[in-house]
Amino acid sequence: MTANDFVYSWNRVADPATAADYSYLFDIIAKDGDALAVKAVDDYTLEVTLTNPCPYFLDLTAFPTFMPVHQASVEAANPDGTNPGAWAQEAGFVCNGAYTLDSWAHEESMVYVKNPNYYDAANVTMDTLEFMLSADDTAIYAAYNNGDLEFIDTVPNDEIASLLGNEEFYIVDQLGTYYIGFNVQDDMFEGKTVEQAAAMREAMSLLIDRQYIADNIGQTGQQLADTFVPAGMGDGDGGEFKTGSYYDAATTGAGNVEQAMTLLESAGYSFTDKGDGSYEISPALGFEYVINEGTGHQKIAEAVQQDLALVGIEVTIKTEDWNVFLEDRKNGNFGVAREGWVADYNDPINMLEIFTSDSGNNDMQLGRGDSAAAPDWTEYDNMISEIRTMTDFAARVDLMHKAEDMLMDTWAVVPLYFYNDVYMQKPNVTGTYATVFGMKYFMYAQKN
Repeated sequence: MTANDFVYSWNRVADPATAADYSYLFDIIAKDGDALAVKAVDDYTLEVTLTNPCPYFLDLTAFPTFMPVHQASVEAANPDGTNPGAWAQEAGFVCNGAYTLDSWAHEESMVYVKNPNYYDAANVTMDTLEFMLSADDTAIYAAYNNGDLEFIDTVPNDEIASLLGNEEFYIVDQLGTYYIGFNVQDDMFEGKTVEQAAAMREAMSLLIDRQYIADNIGQTGQQLADTFVPAGMGDGDGGEFKTGSYYDAATTGAGNVEQAMTLLESAGYSFTDKGDGSYEISPALGFEYVINEGTGHQKIAEAVQQDLALVGIEVTIKTEDWNVFLEDRKNGNFGVAREGWVADYNDPINMLEIFTSDSGNNDMQLGRGDSAAAPDWTEYDNMISEIRTMTDFAARVDLMHKAEDMLMDTWAVVPLYFYNDVYMQKPNVTGTYATVFGMKYFMYAQKN
């Protein structure tokens, strides 16, 4: 591996033909014609020219999208350019990490073996790492209890209360937000103005009992979310970004029924009191809430279903396989979906830039489509572009707050809580570590 591998790899991600979801992360790098201003001075020196000072650039270089790929392998596996990811879809692909993928039974297991060419191979003590692949957290937990697994990063929701205080159960900090996302182009909002559609989403947000979800479903001390950018995130100017809130997260729920109905009435709905503390809405309003597999996601969906039923909104829950779930959200094939974003690096722009109209992570379809109920997103796109090139970091913080204000004004994102992370690890295992960005590292794991 040489510096030229980074020149190739970074330009490959930034190339529109690759259609990488994270291509926008490279916008901070200046251009030399159509290519990035990245060059190999020699085999061991990479020179990068940025568009402007970037407080989070070193964090970017540690993010997986910036890791090098093997040009010959990539090009041999994709000769016609139609499948950029073909090179890494089966075991045996070339990589430069502590381990290489030796076998892969898709959706079942992976076996990694120590890479003798790794730069720090002398300190990698485990010869083999075996991973179980499953979306069934009950099966994963059973395998752990049976001794078949020694590290797991999910547990069934019903088991959390009994695990609190268990020395094998870990709760660690994480920078991220669990939220509900509305597709602003969805037919649910047909015939509504931009303001009416936002009022509908705000009403539903106010009805969701976040305290109940955190206390009875999350159960690991999650902080209620009253902003989209998570608490504890730096502002790129030496301080913490969070300065206020958009609602009182501790009081959302049944106490907001009157306010929610007023908002819905502004969007053309009316209500009939059913005499039991709930209401019938007219015309009928409902949607399909899409989630991926997971007992926690299911229970949150059921809580939301119950909360919105107070005003007659009918929610049906649809569970999808992970890959289908990702594609449906990305392509806008949904009305409302379970969403979450764990920061890739510690700067608010990472939470905000995912919603630009050209972002591969803009599930809410903001700035796309032609629905008259969707907000004009040109100003937001322009703000994010300006933030990326600002050299006055204090002014940059102010503009990021303005961008978050504009995002929250749409109510297309409904934050529920700020993430923390859980995992279980046997006492005879040491040397693993987790980061606030949701990464788990095993290169220095040891089994005693």
